[in-house]
Amino acid sequence: MATETVHPMRDRFALALDVDDVVAATRLANELRPWFGVAKIGLELFSAAGPDAVLSVIDAGYKVFLDLKLHDIPTTVNNACRVLGALGVSYVSMHGSGGALMLRAGIEGLSDGANKAGLDIPKALAVTVLTSDMLVESHVLTQRVKAALEAHCPGVVCAASDVREVKQLGPSLITVVPGIRPAGSPLHDQHRAATPAEAFANGADLLVIGRAVTSAPDHAAAASSLFASIGS
Repeated sequence: MATETVHPMRDRFALALDVDDVVAATRLANELRPWFGVAKIGLELFSAAGPDAVLSVIDAGYKVFLDLKLHDIPTTVNNACRVLGALGVSYVSMHGSGGALMLRAGIEGLSDGANKAGLDIPKALAVTVLTSDMLVESHVLTQRVKAALEAHCPGVVCAASDVREVKQLGPSLITVVPGIRPAGSPLHDQHRAATPAEAFANGADLLVIGRAVTSAPDHAAAASSLFASIGS
């Protein structure tokens, strides 16, 4: 790691490891480490490899955003988060539609699990409105952000276009933004996508980037080009 030239903004970018194989995920993580300080492990990779995926990516030098969008009764979410809190991850997502009681139960579980393992407590992120969703009524974002604030979530996951409103409601909230694409690239299923520059201009704190880099023929070149578009 000491010989690598790392991008000065790498800690504000999360690499989406949306693959179903821990070896492939680790290979991507190692290749793209100069540009990304956080790695997102979602349902696909966690379903394939479970905690082993988390440990492998942490060993590769990343903070881990475990994006499972937990949504269940408070007791179940609390119990699951107690397990996840002991894994050494930095962020865990829960769905904001579960309400403040569920979110608070999850936060308590993360704290309990991390404390018992002697680890830092992961930051709970409440998912507001998916970037693939175009039909949600305007009040839903407000409702879910307020639930996150009531539960004392440190942050939320939201579209770039929602960041300004989120910051008005909760100025201290960390905003994690998926659906990031270079200008002119395919949107795939991310209907409310944005470029990195647009997301940062709106006040985003952490950007999640996946297919724009991981589906490119040359991963490193794609990452370098994407970062060149925002400068240093």
